[in-house]
Amino acid sequence: MAIQLADLPLHMRKMIEAQHGITLPEQPRKWKSGVRADLGIFVRSAWEANISRYLNFLKARKMIDRWEYEPQRFDFPIRRGTNTYLPDFKVWKTVDTYEWWEVKGFRLSSIAEGKKVPRALRRGLIALRRMAKYYPDEKIVVIDTDRYREIARQVAGCIPYWE
Repeated sequence: MAIQLADLPLHMRKMIEAQHGITLPEQPRKWKSGVRADLGIFVRSAWEANISRYLNFLKARKMIDRWEYEPQRFDFPIRRGTNTYLPDFKVWKTVDTYEWWEVKGFRLSSIAEGKKVPRALRRGLIALRRMAKYYPDEKIVVIDTDRYREIARQVAGCIPYWE
């Protein structure tokens, strides 16, 4: 199997560029973060972009009042570890009621089955547990892999720019 130049670590890419006086193509990003023209906001992943589109879809059909992307950070009264949490979406069901939506790229059922959680996702799970402890009145809806795929099956074909 051949090694692709785009797959090399950054320090090796810079060394090759310097030695040969060339510029290698940019590495493909694992997470598709960036501003989405149709949404007019910066999002951290394609899934967050699609959930934003889904929320616009719900709003257009008057199924929700409005939504906001990452509007509020929650602080936890601890000294070490995960001491803040920034939910992905604040979804206003009505003018007076809201809930927080969090997009997670794993299956919650896998955790319930006792499967090992990747290190990168542990921090997010810790933050969710701390939210339940320190902010028990805040409702959090987790959009995990199963729920995301269910949403995509239902609406991806009728929402423009779905990634």
